[in-house]
Amino acid sequence: MSDALINGLAGAGGGIIAQLITYPLQTVNTRQQTDRDPKKEKKKAGTVEQMYQVIQQEGWGRLYGGLTPSLVGTACSQGVYYYFYQIFRSKAEATALRRKKEGAGDGSVGMLSSLMVAAMSGCVNVLLTNPIWVVVTRMQTHTKKSPLNQVQPIVSEHAIVGGIEPPPYATSHAVQEVFDEAGIWGFWKGVFPTLVMVSNPSIQFMLYETLLKKLKQRRASSQSNKGVTALEVFLLGALAKLGATVVTYPLLVVKSRLQAKQAIGVDKKHQYKGTLDAILKMIRYEGLHGFYKGMNTKIVQSVLAAAVLFMVKEELVNGARWLLLKDAANAVQSKPLR
Repeated sequence: MSDALINGLAGAGGGIIAQLITYPLQTVNTRQQTDRDPKKEKKKAGTVEQMYQVIQQEGWGRLYGGLTPSLVGTACSQGVYYYFYQIFRSKAEATALRRKKEGAGDGSVGMLSSLMVAAMSGCVNVLLTNPIWVVVTRMQTHTKKSPLNQVQPIVSEHAIVGGIEPPPYATSHAVQEVFDEAGIWGFWKGVFPTLVMVSNPSIQFMLYETLLKKLKQRRASSQSNKGVTALEVFLLGALAKLGATVVTYPLLVVKSRLQAKQAIGVDKKHQYKGTLDAILKMIRYEGLHGFYKGMNTKIVQSVLAAAVLFMVKEELVNGARWLLLKDAANAVQSKPLR
């Protein structure tokens, strides 16, 4: 089994576990990002309170709306990303070693090369998996119509469309809705800001690998035989994701606005024709604050998810390599002597 395949499968497994743990936070955060009701700014509820509102008004199930396509998307995204990351990384390492033999460089992959490797892997991932995330966003932002004597749901524009409570909103309904709105290209809504957001995992992996490299160098210089522990990987992953999220969050909000169901029969300021139109309308009607809606929730969700992902991935990779070495050793021992 190739190293790229091991990393791809381990990344998919780690991504699924991280997604299961943090999905309710992700659902609330997507609703916060796509909320365009200015009246709610005066009585803005915290993340825990909003989760409670969803449970009270729509039931526990809505916190996990779109979980199935999201798990598929996470497995595909992490698998594709880590697979191509390992391939591009191996090529970068081979290039660095060749340059060392030629007398240029120290044989290690530099920060810029690491950034380019992560960026190329991210672009491939975005182009292949964007349709899944459009469907997930639709399902996360879909709300049931609340009775008149209750507080309005978090995303008000969806409640305007129908006068009666809709049937259960399944993946097939979301797919049909997107296709009816914009045809096949509707599944690539928000792809431009998402491609720009490739800088998020690029920054994340650059920070993670830089921190991990420094930690290993410190251990080597102190002549310590202690390896990097799962807890240390957890903390490094959390720190790397925190830095990347703060920088790229505004693009995530724009992407969510484009992928969510467009408001029907309301002010044109709530309808977006494209990325530039969304950015200009958000600046005009909401100010810079609109680009950071739900950021606190996103930081908690992203940092926790990234930390779990890195920890689980490293353990799965180490476990797979140990099993392969064990099988190889057993195969050698079982060979008859001539």
